[in-house]
Amino acid sequence: MPALGGRILVTGGAGFIGSALVWALNSRGIEDILVCDVLKSDEKWRNLVPLRYADYVEGPVLRSRIAERPGAFGAFSCVFHLGACSSTTERDASYLVDNNTAFTRELAAWSLAAGARFVYASSAATYGDGSQGMSDTDPGIERLRPLNMYGYSKHLFDLYARRQGWLDRIVGIKYFNVFGPNEEHKGDMRSVVSKAHQQIRESGTIGLFKSYDPRYRDGCQMRDFLYVKDAVEMTLHFAEKGSKATGLFNLGCGQASTWLSLASAIFAALGREPAIRFIDMPEGLRAKYQYYTQADISKLRQSGYAPPVTPLAEAVGDYVRNYLVPDKRLGD
Repeated sequence: MPALGGRILVTGGAGFIGSALVWALNSRGIEDILVCDVLKSDEKWRNLVPLRYADYVEGPVLRSRIAERPGAFGAFSCVFHLGACSSTTERDASYLVDNNTAFTRELAAWSLAAGARFVYASSAATYGDGSQGMSDTDPGIERLRPLNMYGYSKHLFDLYARRQGWLDRIVGIKYFNVFGPNEEHKGDMRSVVSKAHQQIRESGTIGLFKSYDPRYRDGCQMRDFLYVKDAVEMTLHFAEKGSKATGLFNLGCGQASTWLSLASAIFAALGREPAIRFIDMPEGLRAKYQYYTQADISKLRQSGYAPPVTPLAEAVGDYVRNYLVPDKRLGD
């Protein structure tokens, strides 16, 4: 199978990473894409406006039609399954298991039966507080303890795929803290860069959570921040590699940065002096808060992905100056 040849399905294709993936495919001259999502009443449809694709289908329609007739939408060379409810505060466990776990099982089985490459979004949330490590090379994934139902719904499919022997044939990607254009529709779930830009515009300051762990000073909690343009290049790499790369992979920059570093980069992109205040963390979040995440991306590198990751300050500068300030989306 030629790399990225034939028709491509992208679920979650109107969402943040999904629409960025369609944009990256367009930049390669690829337009034979079926975009699947659930648009409802938010503004993510705007992400689709500048993009080029063959057709659009709502998620429940895709699910029911391929269950009734597997060839209903024709043949696909690759399926990127990025669609999911990604809210870490969603409490409806039955919905998450059906939408994030069962639907993924159905799509994976359908893709494998049709000979399509299947690349799906697992999540770094499966690692929980990180006490069991954040390695994508450790086969002992049953030891992981996600901190929220979203992470658990993703973990359930990882476990199922391993039991079925599918992880030798498919790719599961664990995105760390991705930020960048096309995330504005996510509301409270959008990145701190997006939220901070709005705060600075309205008040001139940024509010960061206080630390409730004596090992970390306020603002020195750390995250692995990954620019969405890098995230989609890493994702496409697994389709371009064909069947040579399989299993679970961490996708991050490989270097943790503090919230203070991120905030300073945002102010620098706007040409302002930093003005940061520390605010109380909600009680309900404190027991589930991750104080440190850093992706080990050595497995990604070993699979043949060579491009350097965009440095944090450069990525933030591009996002703020070229997308947030002029209110543009990828492809505009």
